[in-house]
Amino acid sequence: MFSKVLIANRGEIACRVAATCRELGIRIVAVYSEADAQAAHVAACDEAICIGPAPAAQSYLDAARILQAARDSGAQAVHPGYGFLSENAAFAQACADAGVVFIGPPPAAIHAMGLKAESKRLMQAAGVPLVPGYHGAEQDDTLLAAEAARIGYPVLIKASAGGGGKGMREVMAAADFAAALGSCRREAKAAFGNDAVLIEKLVAKPRHIEIQVFADSHGHTVALFERDCSLQRRHQKVVEEAPAPGLTPEQRAALAQAAVAAAQAVGYVGAGTVEFIAEGDGAGGIRSFYFMEMNTRLQVEHPVTEMITGLDLVAWQLRVAAGEPLPAAPQMPHGHAVEVRLYAENPAAGFLPSTGRLARLELPPHVAFKVDGNPAALRVDSGVREGDAITPHYDPMIAKLIAWGETRAQALARMAQGLRAVRIVGPDTNAAFLHRLVQSPAFMAGHMDTGLIAREQGTLLAEALAPEHAALAATCALLEAERAQQTLDPWSACDGWSNGVLPARELHWQWGTHALPASLMRGAEGGWRLALAASQPQPLHWHAVPSGPNELALSIRWGEQTLRAHVVRQDDNRDDSRNGSQAAKPARLHVFASDGHAALSLREASTHAASGAGGNGRLSAPMPGRIAAVLVAPGQTVQTGQPLLVLEAMKMEHTLQASDGGVIDAVLVAVGEQIQEGALLLRMRAAEASEQDAAGVTTTGSAA
Repeated sequence: MFSKVLIANRGEIACRVAATCRELGIRIVAVYSEADAQAAHVAACDEAICIGPAPAAQSYLDAARILQAARDSGAQAVHPGYGFLSENAAFAQACADAGVVFIGPPPAAIHAMGLKAESKRLMQAAGVPLVPGYHGAEQDDTLLAAEAARIGYPVLIKASAGGGGKGMREVMAAADFAAALGSCRREAKAAFGNDAVLIEKLVAKPRHIEIQVFADSHGHTVALFERDCSLQRRHQKVVEEAPAPGLTPEQRAALAQAAVAAAQAVGYVGAGTVEFIAEGDGAGGIRSFYFMEMNTRLQVEHPVTEMITGLDLVAWQLRVAAGEPLPAAPQMPHGHAVEVRLYAENPAAGFLPSTGRLARLELPPHVAFKVDGNPAALRVDSGVREGDAITPHYDPMIAKLIAWGETRAQALARMAQGLRAVRIVGPDTNAAFLHRLVQSPAFMAGHMDTGLIAREQGTLLAEALAPEHAALAATCALLEAERAQQTLDPWSACDGWSNGVLPARELHWQWGTHALPASLMRGAEGGWRLALAASQPQPLHWHAVPSGPNELALSIRWGEQTLRAHVVRQDDNRDDSRNGSQAAKPARLHVFASDGHAALSLREASTHAASGAGGNGRLSAPMPGRIAAVLVAPGQTVQTGQPLLVLEAMKMEHTLQASDGGVIDAVLVAVGEQIQEGALLLRMRAAEASEQDAAGVTTTGSAA
């Protein structure tokens, strides 16, 4: 076994690998970019070496710097994690040439499976079923369009060298093919340095089922059961579970046999995942399955396999890389496991990634990175801590929550319970969305496919927390804070006492697009009465218990209604890079209740009255990033919904679209330009009156 291993990655997976190395007594070397100097994965390791600036291309993707760090530290092996260089055959070969063990498959296997077109040809020769499509080397746009027509719409364009949903587009009609192809090529080139694509028939209501395989250098290959990863948005996985529901024993055996044949066809060694697209039968099962790709690395969702097998897959990787034979594999899975990916993103805004400091990060009781034969009810794998920042440089994952149960129903119930206890203050998150998703009737019944989220987004994106309940909790928290500031000086009292009749106290809460007026008045016996929006004033009573810094646990009774909530105050002063001044954000009150989360700010009456002002024809960047494409020119007339610009940030492309028609006055950015959040991108005017306010924009996103 190795005595020192370098982890060529960051975040959650680097912390995960470090945890196993520590249990095995292996010394650990971290690498980090300048942006990650204080990151959790650096603290988790014995040594740490800076490998360059924040951009991944100059740090985590710089193979020469990572190899130099391995030599300088005396590491015998490099664990690549997932992403970055984990599926880079040239890096694996460079490790071998330098006398450093690459903890992964041989370079030839990575190369064979890394090019989707080549892997399809290999799978066809090995007898693995394939989706009808074009996998050829010829990449002329006209030829590709002709092949798409031959296959028959709808089709799926996929980056040949990629994975993880990057460089992938569904095309429903020939008229949309050219634009989708161009977008795929840009994403593929940026993410993988290769803009080649393949085209496949789009399977109706598909399920995404994958098999965890493992092979050693002694000729042994095993399949460690299947995972279902069908719940996706923009071709990126959101929820994974094992085993996959609805399969017959014969189907499970056939999938495992095909996966083992795929691995053996390329002389595979180490951990890998063979992914299949399956045609659903409409009743929770499948009719047929086809090879999609093989990921030649450890998957993000590997914990669900660990939970149902009791195996430490990272330990298996280390042992196989050290030349040991595979240990005995279990014959049957134990229980059921579900994983969700907790991201810093705004589901209501097209899953737009969110940045900012994690001012509060509260997770339910759990074990961290724990693998043994007695799985805990809830496990959390995370690479961030409270106080850390989610930046635009890297993937916005906060944590993975993995729930286990004797049955699928129990695992889902435990997951829902765990998600209800998540409290995050700072960037937007998908916690409430995930909570609704794992409790959606279709998913709970096992009737899911890759289109479920898009199909049911109206329900899944709906705010479960009633706006009036959010305003009710925020009002009680405000009154409690004022009462806490009261001293023995009677003039410090904020209890509303007067020797006369005072007008009602008007509060204007704002939650996103919700304007929530509240009217407070004293009751006949000295208590408070509260009216929300158009409701009649009702007696208001509450009991508050401090539960943390700037946090209250509230039990509220308003008329006949009761509510329990946690309210966290967030005060955030940040530097405004657009004008160089120190801008003070107004305090926000974060309300966490059993049915959701809301972030409210208290607005002055004058501000509230002006909230309907127009945008003055200015389009600003919703986040930092790079301009990937400019789709309009000055003087051009645009229609509602027409794409204006493409912004690349956090490994994704975000298309900014016009929400109204108008005329482009000026485009203020160019392709390739790095811009900051809030930067002015273009100016517009109404088509018929140049002095009127111009159209707003909406944003759509795709993996980049």
